[in-house]
Amino acid sequence: MNRPTPKCSIDAEEEIVISGIAGRFPESVNIQKFKENLMNKADLGSSDHGRWNHSLNMPGRIGKINNIEKFDSQFFDISTTEAHIMDPATRMLFEHTYEALIDAGINPKELWNTRTSVITAISISETRGHMLYDTKLSQLPKNDMSVANIISHWLGITGPSYNIDTACSSSNYAIVKAYELIRSGDCDTAIVASCNLCFHPKIQYQFYQLGVLSSDGYCKPFDLEGSGYMRSETAAVLFLQKAKNARRIYATLVHGKTNCDGFKAEGITFPSVEKQKLLLDEFYEECGISPDELAYMEAHATGTIAGDPVETMAIDQSLCAKRTTPLLVGSVKSNLGHSEPASGLCHVVKVILAMETGIITPTIHFKNPRKNLIGVIEGRIKIVTEPTKLQGDKICINSFGFGGANSHILLKSNSKQKINNGTPDDDLPRLVAVSGRTEEAVKTIFNDVQNRLTDAEYISLLHHIHNYNIDGHFYRGYMMMNCKKIKSCSSISKVKHSLHIKRPICFIFSGLGSQWFGMSRDLMKFPVFAKAIKKCDNVLKSYGILITDILTSDNKNICDNIIKLLLGLVGLQVRKYFLFNFLLIKLFQILILYILQIGIIDLLTSINIVPDFIIGHSIGEIVCGYADGCLTAEETILSAYFIGLALYESKICNSSMAEINLEFEKMKNICPSDIDIACYNSSSNFIVSGPTNSVNAFTSKLQV
Repeated sequence: MNRPTPKCSIDAEEEIVISGIAGRFPESVNIQKFKENLMNKADLGSSDHGRWNHSLNMPGRIGKINNIEKFDSQFFDISTTEAHIMDPATRMLFEHTYEALIDAGINPKELWNTRTSVITAISISETRGHMLYDTKLSQLPKNDMSVANIISHWLGITGPSYNIDTACSSSNYAIVKAYELIRSGDCDTAIVASCNLCFHPKIQYQFYQLGVLSSDGYCKPFDLEGSGYMRSETAAVLFLQKAKNARRIYATLVHGKTNCDGFKAEGITFPSVEKQKLLLDEFYEECGISPDELAYMEAHATGTIAGDPVETMAIDQSLCAKRTTPLLVGSVKSNLGHSEPASGLCHVVKVILAMETGIITPTIHFKNPRKNLIGVIEGRIKIVTEPTKLQGDKICINSFGFGGANSHILLKSNSKQKINNGTPDDDLPRLVAVSGRTEEAVKTIFNDVQNRLTDAEYISLLHHIHNYNIDGHFYRGYMMMNCKKIKSCSSISKVKHSLHIKRPICFIFSGLGSQWFGMSRDLMKFPVFAKAIKKCDNVLKSYGILITDILTSDNKNICDNIIKLLLGLVGLQVRKYFLFNFLLIKLFQILILYILQIGIIDLLTSINIVPDFIIGHSIGEIVCGYADGCLTAEETILSAYFIGLALYESKICNSSMAEINLEFEKMKNICPSDIDIACYNSSSNFIVSGPTNSVNAFTSKLQV
């Protein structure tokens, strides 16, 4: 078919992606546990939830989040008193916002004063009646709509910050709005957060009276026995940004669109097949995607008598009529029920898990379709009831509010494939340096790193996160990973308690005497170091010196061979060779040390290790100029060359140094007048210097 010109096409780097996710769900403390539950076809509802005393007049099952009473107020710089009266939804969104940022590889400090938006999707608050508080203790009114502003205040971010409430489609609306804000340039990144808690039996009773709750407490989308949904709790957060800035990409948000049913003779809560179909028709016309490209649809599908047939009919008429194969459809509500304003984020997380694992998790409780689901009965729509391989990279998500606010989004999976599961081709060890609130937190990260062998991209993500101190992290640790390709991995690690004291970094540059042949062979495996050496090598080539050969060779005669070559070039008589061999070796030693130190400076600064202090000894003093930015690499290496050349051309070699292990008082009394104490290493270790004959005589005398 001829596709229309897409109205939403943008350059790949400008695409908007989901780079961080976090949340907790019924019986699922995190995303990983949620994935396991979905894979295992778990029903996550519970009758023994303890939220209220059961009434015989309404269904008692809900999907319950655990540990909502736990909160580390100190970490978020919130007083214990304020935390005690704060809505649990706000507390959990603090936690999961932090987790989503970390998941995206972002240190929260990086967002300070940035144009980051916060869009929350919070609808009915069920805690207000339970959480009576003393106004003397509260600094802020208990308004759920201000949660977005509180998060913005905590992170110090300045983008648009507000709440969206369209009932059941709130979080999908929030995603679409965040997408639009980034595309329009109103913000650079966006946090989408939503939470739903079931605390009050009167709210439960209102939904029961509305006729949307299932009689048996189970959510059975598309099924003949489905009579409504089970209410559920969820707290989840997404982080959205442009692809060019993302350190991790779960999925690309191809397009998002909303509309509203408007007036309906049947009533505001009755869905409109015409408006849902119109939304889908306009959506795919705008983004230029053929419905045949859809690998799967995550439907709103609450299991209600009114909702499922209308949604299925709209899907069938708008999408399936333009497909050559059945459209795979499912709904996560079959597992956890309906988390109302947060339900859209549950769908997104399920879709991302499908993209990450390559498996679409099944829709449970489906046996026989409703009689009016014609698209399902005739095979144009296929409900996924078993773990199914994902074939394709595009998945769409429906979300509808019971007031008629409709939303549809399309996600595309990240096509990038890791080579060898991220294991690098080289055999270099990897340093992993992280911090945590507790010692256990640091060890948990290390265990995760070890389980991945050497995933260079994941380690890079950790480095970005811990590039700056995270306030409240009292433990620091490091791990050295040494993996030989993929088969095996060894490591050493250490964790210790640490206060947030920034210790100054000092670069100390040595003089002659610390060099050896082949000393930089291993360092040459680092591209930054090798690039620095090549830069210096290019400077010296015009002087007939190939410094890379000297640095990397383990042949101890290489300097001797090069010296013979140089002596031949300058026409020096062979009989004078031995006289000046020592001086030429010193020239090469000076060059080697300078170049090696330049390479190490470049290597350290490339990973943001910069000195607070710089100290140089002897010829190391000049390299301080390069470390401080006063000299270029070319100026530094030419200084080294001409210092060494001046030493060689002076043809003076009548001084020596010696290391003496004696007490200072003895030393100063026995030193000849032409020998000086050059270096005071310790109270019993000194370096003396003077004329060669005098130094030889003095050291011989001491040995007697």
